[in-house]
Amino acid sequence: MSEVGPQRDASVKNLGWQVTLAGLGINLALGILYTWSVVSKAITKEWQWTETQSAWPYSIACLTFSFLMVPAGRLQDRMGPRLAASIGGLLVGAGMILASLTGTYWGYILGFGVLAGAGIGFGYAAATPPAVKWFPAAKTGMIAGIVVSGFGLASVYAAPLANWLLAVVGIGNTMLILGIAFLIVVVGLAQLLVPPPKGYVPAGTSAGKAAASPPKRDYAPSEMCRTAQFYLLWFMYACGAGAGLMIISKLAKIGEQQAGITLGFVLVAALAVGNGAGRIAAGSLSDVLGRQTTMLICFLSQAVLMIVLSQAQKGTALATVPALAIVSALIGANYGANLALFPSITKDYYGLKNFGVNYGLVFTAWGVGGFLFALLQGYLYDAYKTFAYSCYAAAGFLVLAAVMTFTVKPPRAVHEPAAEEALPELSKA
Repeated sequence: MSEVGPQRDASVKNLGWQVTLAGLGINLALGILYTWSVVSKAITKEWQWTETQSAWPYSIACLTFSFLMVPAGRLQDRMGPRLAASIGGLLVGAGMILASLTGTYWGYILGFGVLAGAGIGFGYAAATPPAVKWFPAAKTGMIAGIVVSGFGLASVYAAPLANWLLAVVGIGNTMLILGIAFLIVVVGLAQLLVPPPKGYVPAGTSAGKAAASPPKRDYAPSEMCRTAQFYLLWFMYACGAGAGLMIISKLAKIGEQQAGITLGFVLVAALAVGNGAGRIAAGSLSDVLGRQTTMLICFLSQAVLMIVLSQAQKGTALATVPALAIVSALIGANYGANLALFPSITKDYYGLKNFGVNYGLVFTAWGVGGFLFALLQGYLYDAYKTFAYSCYAAAGFLVLAAVMTFTVKPPRAVHEPAAEEALPELSKA
């Protein structure tokens, strides 16, 4: 007897919403990455780091986060999400505690950049796959959007909290307190990440109106990397993520230096609200309009917003807290859309069996984009003493990514069996 029928009906308790909310909670904790805008502002003021120096721990964290998603995704696929997420919580806590105890440039590079970045990668890789497996394909965008929205919404509470802690206990103790707290939260919630049993078919499985139909079979990682679509998606992701991360890392500084706004944490919180809401909205919208159409809208909107932000100079109508809060929220929404759209399109194109490692490979674009755009912004600011030029550069890349949405189509099936040991094959290529 096939096990799909009973599992689809009554023999398996559907834990979909438990797993979704646990993943949301984990990402709410891991989103501490986005408080770097507030922390780096304090560091440049109190420790006299340059903008380029303060960009390095954040940039390395983004890069480490993204590349650790590949082995973390593999671990999630093979050993389950609870182990991967627990490792993530331990690494994030250890990294932030190390940074707090050293208080040095290299301590922050290793602690925040490498260890915390690695921990975020393990936790993030484990949160989405088990959640989307409990739901039909027509809800992939919405569920992915809900889970990853936590990462974007984190700054709603974390930025004001970090701002208060910095004023009360200083930089080192702020990192120490946050490190201990998030270690406990992430490891605890990790125990609720339960994937469905093998062969489980979600009730109500049907294709959405415009979302891509499921692939004919699951792609192994090495097979995915032999398709042109992988490289197109990777480049588009790097542009969309890099532009958003560039603003997130320095938004408080941009508000103060360019528009004369000292309440930078308000802008960070507004961006966070948009970031979280944008993930849910874009994921749900893409289930109806299609992934590429939604990407096109987001890329073009973000390009326009980059130009608008560059014009928010002291004395202009844009240089007010309400106006910049709106712009920040919209930038956050368009950036956050990437984090719902790209896992969804990866599942659409390449299947669920190897989704953890496949999306991990796609997600390296997030880290490379964040790393390069953040450094580009630091260098341009140190050279010209304005953030406007980095906004212009980001707008150009976003327009290029928008054009590329017209060339992305589902890959044709690869006519060879999917390998179980695909990742080692990839390393030989």
